Parts: sequence; structure tokens; C-alpha cells
Amino acid sequence: MNLHVSSLEKTPSREEAEAALDVLRRFTDAAPVTERVEMEAAVTSLMPAAGYPVLNRDYPSEFEVDSAYKDGLPDLQNGPASLIVGAKAPIQHVGISNFRLPIRYHTRDNGDLTLETSVTGTVSLEAEKKGINMSRIMRSFYAHAERTFSADVIRAALDNYKTDLESFDARIMMRFSFPMKVQSLRSGLSGYQYYDIALELVDQGGVRQMFMHLDYVYSSTCPCSLELSEHARATRGQLATPHSQRSVARISVEVLEGEKLWFEDLIDLCRIAVPTETQVMVKREDEQAFAELNAANPIFVEDAARSFCAQLDGDVRIGDFRVVASHQESLHSHDAVSVLTRGASFEAASLDPRLFSTLFHVG
Repeated sequence: MNLHVSSLEKTPSREEAEAALDVLRRFTDAAPVTERVEMEAAVTSLMPAAGYPVLNRDYPSEFEVDSAYKDGLPDLQNGPASLIVGAKAPIQHVGISNFRLPIRYHTRDNGDLTLETSVTGTVSLEAEKKGINMSRIMRSFYAHAERTFSADVIRAALDNYKTDLESFDARIMMRFSFPMKVQSLRSGLSGYQYYDIALELVDQGGVRQMFMHLDYVYSSTCPCSLELSEHARATRGQLATPHSQRSVARISVEVLEGEKLWFEDLIDLCRIAVPTETQVMVKREDEQAFAELNAANPIFVEDAARSFCAQLDGDVRIGDFRVVASHQESLHSHDAVSVLTRGASFEAASLDPRLFSTLFHVG
């Protein structure tokens, strides 16, 4: 095909374009595969609507980003208010849940434990802001987790990401399973009891509060059933056994500023209130002792809530608190539950619909 300069300067006709395509087809039919791929990419770049552009499928392991490249990356979460979807309303809590990492904890006997910890971190979001950079929450934790202990980690991380995310309110919760060695009742054996514990730091309106949450698992023997069983024995010589069941109390307390409340201290308060904690290592003499202990401490769910309240009320380190108790009945196909609160921190007109279903502790 002979092309003159005058021909290149004018806009080609459709017939000329179709002739050029015919030449390309005949070329690609005879060309090696690599040349056909290159030609296809060249044609596609001229007419992107004709097909999906050919992209590089090889991971660029040698590619490095510089500051100019990073500055050019899109960031929709920090975009203008015009990008907000839905109502331009403030959000009280937005962040991450179940971000896990190892955190070091002090124990009352001066031993230190490193425990896998699940972190929930949230901040408030103003109505005119699109969103937050959630990775900053995780980076804040990693900046402190390896060199400080639990209370310092949670305070420093909250300081960091409240500043980084330019938020008024913020909260962090760290959940973990805390091991504590306990003695059997009579055999002299010992074993580890594991307690679900959470530390929560809340910064709201410039006021900070520290909360500790503990799930305490115990046995509850029904006082009514105990009396009826004894009545059957005394009046009719009839063997009868009172019903009892595994029960759980979720104890949430405000640790007052400047006070030190160890995890073990809160566990001890619960044991004083309701001494029938479930056992770890048990021989026959321990099982008999546990039956005697339950008979000596029969308890309705109302009694449990008030017993915990009496112990928490008497501790000067504790401010507001809440007791949520669930006796998972062996007599009924439903549970007996109670909620007792003290102070404004835990007052609520509405309950989480799934609150009591979270109190089941299974192996």
C-alpha cells in the first residue's frame, strides 16, 4: 500500500479505514503470537470501547511508592461531605471490632501475662465528615502494645487515635481470657479457671471513665426446690433432690480515677458474694463438698444480683456498676434473669435483645 503525504494529512474515509483493518488482519494472521498480542494492545488503546484494555497480569514486586505517588492515591473515606451517603447525621460510634493482638497484663502477685486480646475501638463522627481511617486505630495499638502494659496501652492508644481521627468522643475495649489457679474444695488439687474479662476506656465530652467487665460462672441451687425436697424427706421418707444449674453473672464496674482494682480483686468480691463458683479439679470428696456448699448457699436470681451488689457497694474503688445474672434453669426450659444497676453509667431504658443469650458459657 502506497501512502502519500497528502493522503496522511486528510481525514481517512470509512472505506480507507476498512482497508487498513484488512491489512492488519492479514498481518496478524501470519505474525507470531507475541506480535499479535502487541498489535492487539495497540489497536485496543486506539479504540478502548472495542474491548477491555489489556492489563499487566504480573505482580510488580519491584515497584516502590514515593511520597508523590501516595499523595495521588484516592481516599474516599476522607472525602468531602458531598460524598456522604444517606442522612448527614452524626455517628456516635464507628471503628473496628475483634482486632486481635497480644497484650501484656500485670497480675496482683507481680507476675506478668501476655494474652491474646480482642480489641474494639470506636470514635464519634461529625455529621459533615464522610468517614474515618480505621487502620489508624490498629496502628495506634501496635505503637504501644509491645512496650507497655494493659492500662497504659489502652490510655495511650485512645490518646493517639482520638487526636489522629480528630474526634470528640472515643472508646476502646480489650477482651481476653484471664487464667487464675484455684484450689479444689477438699482434695488439695488445683487447676486453672479462665475468666472472660474486658477493660473499657471511654472518653465522652472530655470526661474519661475506666470500666472492668467480668463473667463469673457459678452454681445456683433453688431455695424453693431445696425446701420442697427436704419436706418430701421429712414427711414421706421420699428421696428428692433440689434442682441447681450453671449460672452466669456479668459484672461491670467503673474503676474510679486513681484507684487500683486488680482482676483478681473483682473475682474475689464475686466469690464472697456467691461462693458456689464452678469447680476445675474434682475428686469424690470435692463433689460431696460442692453439694454441701450449694445446700449452704441456696440462691434465687434476685438473691444473686443483690449479693453481688452488696459487695460492690462496699468497695471504695468502685463507682457505678451493673450486675446482669442468668440462672440457666434445669427445672424450666427458660432462664431466670435479673439486672441491677447503680449510677448513671449503666442506666438504660432498653436492653440489647440478645443480652442474656451471650451469658452462656460452653466448652
